[in-house]
Amino acid sequence: MQDTTLSPTVAVTLHDHYARASSELRQAGHALQHHRVFGMVRDLDDLRLFMRWHVFAVWDFMSLVKRLQMDLTCVSLPWMPPRHPKAARLVNEIVLGEESDETLSDGHTSHYDLYLEAMREVGVEPLEVNRFLNELRNGRGVSEALQSAQAPTAVADFVRATLLTAETGSTYEVLGSFFYGRENVIPTMFSALLAEWAIDEASVPTFVYYLKRHIELDGDAHGPAAEAIIDELVADDLERRLAVVRAAVAAVRARIALWDALADALARQDMAAA
Repeated sequence: MQDTTLSPTVAVTLHDHYARASSELRQAGHALQHHRVFGMVRDLDDLRLFMRWHVFAVWDFMSLVKRLQMDLTCVSLPWMPPRHPKAARLVNEIVLGEESDETLSDGHTSHYDLYLEAMREVGVEPLEVNRFLNELRNGRGVSEALQSAQAPTAVADFVRATLLTAETGSTYEVLGSFFYGRENVIPTMFSALLAEWAIDEASVPTFVYYLKRHIELDGDAHGPAAEAIIDELVADDLERRLAVVRAAVAAVRARIALWDALADALARQDMAAA
């Protein structure tokens, strides 16, 4: 990978930084995909706690998606043609699936609302995330809304990190967080959860549908689409590629921190129930 616009010294330095960041991403990705939390969801009480935390990640994911839609399509008036038609098409396809996917009853809903339905199905009301969104609707800032909703500290840290990227990151940084921190790892994470839990899938049909739908979409469609967007926008520009990978490392580490804290919370819950 060579950018001929850079001086040889700068190019070598960028290559070194890129190689180091890529190595960090591989190590972090491996740790995330084999995290102990996936083997700790053993019964419905564990699943309820998992979902109360994870729903915030389902919600904040959409800010990354919508930021990419803002950057790569036209969502303002007057309309202007997108500069990257292929990327515009791909991100619009992702938005279509995330905001209005098929349901088990042949309807359409967002993946976020599908997750809320799955939570209620297993007997847990999404009180914290609903309170959080109500606070946002009433004009509160994100940090204040998270505090008011009594979101766990690790959840609040994760959401703030995601929104910071979505609101202030470059397009390349958002792509790195979106692809490597979400689309590229979700199929493996959700497959591990399904493989390791001891819950009868027939008792949680909506959540199983949610998980399997993401394994299918992210593995076969959304993940490859996000990677194609990166290839089109970044190509062989080493500075842009480095921005993508550094953002990816930060996103994966943020997810590991979230799972570390959730694993600890699950262990405490299990000890209290023993």
